[in-house]
Amino acid sequence: MRALRRVLLIVGGLYHDFDFVRLQLLSHLARREHLRVDLRHDYSDLDALSRCDALITYTCGVMPDGAQTQALADWVAGGGRWLALHGTNSLLVIQPDGKVLTPAMDPLLFDLLGSQFLAHPAPGRYRIRPVSPHPLTQGIDAFFLEDEHYLQRHAEGNIVLLASEFEGETALFETRHWPRGQHQSCYIRPRGAGAVLYLTPGHARGRHDMQPLTDAYPFVERRAWVLPVFHDLIARSIAWLDRDLPEMTP
Repeated sequence: MRALRRVLLIVGGLYHDFDFVRLQLLSHLARREHLRVDLRHDYSDLDALSRCDALITYTCGVMPDGAQTQALADWVAGGGRWLALHGTNSLLVIQPDGKVLTPAMDPLLFDLLGSQFLAHPAPGRYRIRPVSPHPLTQGIDAFFLEDEHYLQRHAEGNIVLLASEFEGETALFETRHWPRGQHQSCYIRPRGAGAVLYLTPGHARGRHDMQPLTDAYPFVERRAWVLPVFHDLIARSIAWLDRDLPEMTP
């Protein structure tokens, strides 16, 4: 029997169906009976992190402040593992005309997470392919998905496991013109004795999740969450958190 381990799960923010995502993640975590989960909506109670062995975040527009970022960096450097999903690296300001600004992330947080979201085209079909061999993605071939295609700036030093390519325009975003380039869909970022694992797909939105911008959204979006390969990646990522898969260093 494995010893009890605690996971801090932070799910919350703007413009996503956080209830749906929380349920999906809890369902995966429940398959490992030795894991116990503490739930939060933001980073305001990081005292809980000191009692936990692993961290999972799925947020949008929710960022830790300076002291909280330092606490996260110290925790990871001390051996913690952080699974950061989808919009965790997203800081958005939507202007009255609909243009989306993405203010620069705190440098320490950018160094810790290894990326910042800048834009995405209209959600649609795109291809993710393997880049580097790792137990986390072993046996996963290139696949197509319908999701928000995250376009980002990346820090040096990420171990890129899965990536996509994009060329074109993102008319609603501050960063509009994109030459052809690679965008990291899944990577590991070693920091001290710990690491961050980032997975960018996973958008979800219900009919009431664009408030206060609009009262009702016309679609229910589940995107990558309908794909078995994405749930496989989530399960493997939790195994990595639980130290059933090794960490990989450069």
